[in-house]
Amino acid sequence: MRRWILLGGILAGLSVMLGAFGAHSLKAILTEKSLATFHTANQYQFFHSLALVLVGLLAGHLGDGNNAKVIKAGWFFLAGIVMFSGSLYWLALGGPRVLGPVTPLGGLSFMIGWFLLAFSIPRK
Repeated sequence: MRRWILLGGILAGLSVMLGAFGAHSLKAILTEKSLATFHTANQYQFFHSLALVLVGLLAGHLGDGNNAKVIKAGWFFLAGIVMFSGSLYWLALGGPRVLGPVTPLGGLSFMIGWFLLAFSIPRK
């Protein structure tokens, strides 16, 4: 449980740093489109970093069967951050477009993570 909270906190802090870097240092370098792409990557990283903190908090409070779903959601959120946000950062900074097809897989990972999280909450 602690590892998800720790990971979420570190990734959220990194997101704040990247957001400041984008707003102050990249504004003069990137095109409007690339800056918007960077901003989108940053927003999704931040929100899903908070989702990882939520995973850590919920994992400690749910029963074994539901706990496994929460942990799987955490893995999907992490994969989404790496694939979705990572590929968008890469593309925004002018990296080869070869990673472009990875972005939708990251978005799909986010969706699966949210659905797993939603269905991990017991009905009682």
